[in-house]
This record gives sequence, structure tokens and C-alpha cells, in this order.
Amino acid sequence: MAQLRRDYEKFKERGVEVIIVGPEEEEVFRYHWKKGEYPFVGIADPDHKIADLYNQQVKILKMGRMPAQVIIDRDGFIRSQHHGVSMRDILENTTVLNLFDKINSENEIINY
Repeated sequence: MAQLRRDYEKFKERGVEVIIVGPEEEEVFRYHWKKGEYPFVGIADPDHKIADLYNQQVKILKMGRMPAQVIIDRDGFIRSQHHGVSMRDILENTTVLNLFDKINSENEIINY
């Protein structure tokens, strides 16, 4: 999340709303969210309802819920998805920002 915070202004410039979905119970999630002072939206998802909607995997031997980055356009359509295979498998901000630029200019579906 620190990575997203670092470039949050660049996301906002592109009209992007960053939403983080976390696996913790609401109280624990809220505590960490306030402590981290994140400028974007955060949602607790302890029952994995949101994660299941976007096929986010849970791998107990790899420390829990795997990272997933999903880009949804203003019409509610998934435009890009990246499902990590490890906790470190997260697209760099420059890659994600380039995806937004491509989507905004070409209006196409992109998978990574």
C-alpha cells in the first residue's frame, strides 16, 4: 500500500479511484488503516466475499491472500487483472499507470 500511496496523486490525475480490500476483521482493518493514514478507500473483507468475486486466491502456505490488482472502468467493466502468485508479485505503479493511459486512449481490455 505504501507503493500506491507514493504515486496516489498520479492516479488521481488520471481520474482513478484506488480501493484496497483487506482480509482482516473490520476493527483490525480500521485500526491499521487509520495508523497508516492511507489517502484512498479501504474495505475490510474478512469473509472473502469481494475477493471471491474477483477470483483472488488464498494460499495458506504462502501467507494468506495473494495480491490481486483489478482495474474496473467507470461503467463497471473489468479492463485488466493481475493475480499475484506470491506476496511480492505486485505490478509496479508505472506499469499500472501505463495501463490506465492505454485504457483511456484505446478503450480495450488488457490482461497481465
